[in-house]
Amino acid sequence: MKPIELYEDIRKYCQANANEALVKKYSRYFNEGYDAYGLAAKKFDEKICSILKDKRVDIKLIIKAGNLLVKSGKYEETSFAICLLKEFSGNFDIETFEAVEKWFQIGIVNWAHADIFCSHLLSKFIEKKIISLKDLSKWRTAKNKHQRRAVPVAMLELLETSKNFKPMFAFIEPLMMDEEKKVQQGLGWFLREAWKINKEETEKFLLKWKDRAPRTIYQYATEKMTAPQKKKFKRSNK
Repeated sequence: MKPIELYEDIRKYCQANANEALVKKYSRYFNEGYDAYGLAAKKFDEKICSILKDKRVDIKLIIKAGNLLVKSGKYEETSFAICLLKEFSGNFDIETFEAVEKWFQIGIVNWAHADIFCSHLLSKFIEKKIISLKDLSKWRTAKNKHQRRAVPVAMLELLETSKNFKPMFAFIEPLMMDEEKKVQQGLGWFLREAWKINKEETEKFLLKWKDRAPRTIYQYATEKMTAPQKKKFKRSNK
């Protein structure tokens, strides 16, 4: 099977099972636009299973077809690329990482795909020690804001295994003044989860940035705190 054949097969399936009502239902979660077919979750899962049963399908085919799927701009097509590749995580290596990180330049254009990319793919690269934080350094200054968001979201994987949070906090510092809300939300999410595990170190970091960083970060980071706890992180009056 050629990559274009798999791509066209998935596209025809999406077109045949499109549901405008579902597009309308989920579009409210994407204020920057939602170009989708409205494929039901059950139909999506059925197609994934069907593709994986084909013995011709391997990781190389998925990556090449994935380039076409991600580039299309259609929500479900990018989802197929990410979810299919996830099934071959046992074959991941540094070349796989270098191939799929280009998907942010090709067409990952929303927060949902950035987060799915992190949970399904990037977390596997980190877990298997194929990459380290150093490999994500350039992501912090990427033009694609969703790639920048992916940095703290991917780091959620490290919270349960890292005893020292200071290197992680130092790593996200270049993002703490990011002007994009989606990036700020990702940072706040990471800091909220870090606080649940290590309150002392996380609060030191939050205090360091409280008078400079965007308030959206703090809105998310302090979400689980009590009112008195949140009070510590209000901006100082100057």
